[in-house]
Amino acid sequence: MALVKVAVAADGVSAPAADVPALREVVADAARDGIDLKIVEVARNPGMDTALRDVATVVGYDYPDATVLVLSTNFVGSYSGRFHRSKLEVAEDHAKTGDPVVSAQNFLHELTTPDLPWTGITVVLLAGVAAAAVGTRFLQRRSKRIADGADSSE
Repeated sequence: MALVKVAVAADGVSAPAADVPALREVVADAARDGIDLKIVEVARNPGMDTALRDVATVVGYDYPDATVLVLSTNFVGSYSGRFHRSKLEVAEDHAKTGDPVVSAQNFLHELTTPDLPWTGITVVLLAGVAAAAVGTRFLQRRSKRIADGADSSE
């Protein structure tokens, strides 16, 4: 972990030499989007995928406002002081490609993609249902009055 922390402190990336330049570019892209991203690539899959989240958390302790992505061949783990765990989980799902650079790009893309405004959508749907219920009741009463008026005129 000490070597990982030293590498991350230097340029935000701890990975095999062949992947470092491309991963540095992903870190730079994240910085342009206002995200302090740190990326750690491990050579082999751990016994359990949760070990990668543990690594991300350990690195994240040194960078509490950063987002840390840890990649292995088939697993992904992350930590963030900025993003909610549900957002990280979605981003992790898109980062399981087997290619560390594509995985990191996908992860960043998901972090920068806006969420649907569920609260607004729910309010609009509820208002629409309420308006439909009121409108239906109004039409029922109106048709009853018209029917009562037709019966009294006969």
